[in-house]
Amino acid sequence: MKARAPRILMVGTALDGRGGVAAILSVLRAGGLFEREAVHYVSTHREGGALAKLCHAGAGLWATLATCLLQRPAIVHAHASSGASFVRKSLVLLLARASGCKTIFHLHGGTFREYALERSGALMRRWIRHTLERSSLVIALSDSWAVFIEGFAPKARVAVVPNAVSLPAARTTTVPESPAHLASLAGETETVVPGRILFLGRLEAAKGTAELLDAVVQLAPRFPQLRLVMGGSGDLDGFRRQAAQRGIAGHIDLPGWLDAAARDAELARASVFCLPSHAEGLPMALLEAMAAGKAVVASSVGGIPELVRDGENGLLVPPHDGAALARALARLLADEGLRSRLGASARKTVEAQYSTQAVCGRLAAIYNDLAGTR
Repeated sequence: MKARAPRILMVGTALDGRGGVAAILSVLRAGGLFEREAVHYVSTHREGGALAKLCHAGAGLWATLATCLLQRPAIVHAHASSGASFVRKSLVLLLARASGCKTIFHLHGGTFREYALERSGALMRRWIRHTLERSSLVIALSDSWAVFIEGFAPKARVAVVPNAVSLPAARTTTVPESPAHLASLAGETETVVPGRILFLGRLEAAKGTAELLDAVVQLAPRFPQLRLVMGGSGDLDGFRRQAAQRGIAGHIDLPGWLDAAARDAELARASVFCLPSHAEGLPMALLEAMAAGKAVVASSVGGIPELVRDGENGLLVPPHDGAALARALARLLADEGLRSRLGASARKTVEAQYSTQAVCGRLAAIYNDLAGTR
């Protein structure tokens, strides 16, 4: 049987890769968007050495051009962040426009503002603005990011579509009453471990990792059972040294990058989830933690304040403020009732506003509007 011609050509990072963009794309595919909307997917980036990345990017650009010329998709939908990701996707969209396709620039990544305003020279800023304004539509993850895009590229047409997250089945969790009780429950991933804080993200300064380690220094004397699990790729040996220099090596676990199963197991065991980033879009790790019914502490940057309402479904702290971070974490570690209330509210927030069904429906409506098939 003849294959169905693609209606949408979607371009992004490798679906089996790491990071938030790969995670959201996998959620959309699992939610049926690719099948229902006849999406053909091309990746222009994957993990590896410089030569491997260059070859993959070249192959992705060639595949994009061939698809545009030979199969004539109605829309080319590119997922991009900053730096090399933006450069690749700007070329993709240039090829798509030259082929007569409608185009969507879907902005991810919390450092795009800095990239556009501070790290780029005058020529690159003009190219960024040109790319945004020539796109048929720019998708922002939050209202605050939409305001920035509209100010930076006034002629751009902008829509807000948040990230989607799969909602796991509700679990009946057990909180151990004593070390002996905890030992008896070993192996049960549904068991919440008292004093266990989970961080998920790349281990780098921009994620607020130094402030998080400093907060542990302040918290450890009051909460001797405290354990901070920092799941993510980065300089693990360097972070072990930082923890040792602060005298908290015994309170830190560094398992490295976690696949989906390991991530879900860690979320189930965590008492609190923490993401004290300096800049963000709408982080998938935070959405995943809230979908799992976890009380969260996050910094008030990017689209996070539109997701987390302080005191209602989580706690917000200023970025770069280790003392405020420690106080917020202490509130949650000391109050099981507060953790339960915030965690339940967090899950309801995700269920109502960030479900896969809702976001896939919004994207389908955008596709129909651009393609003139409403």
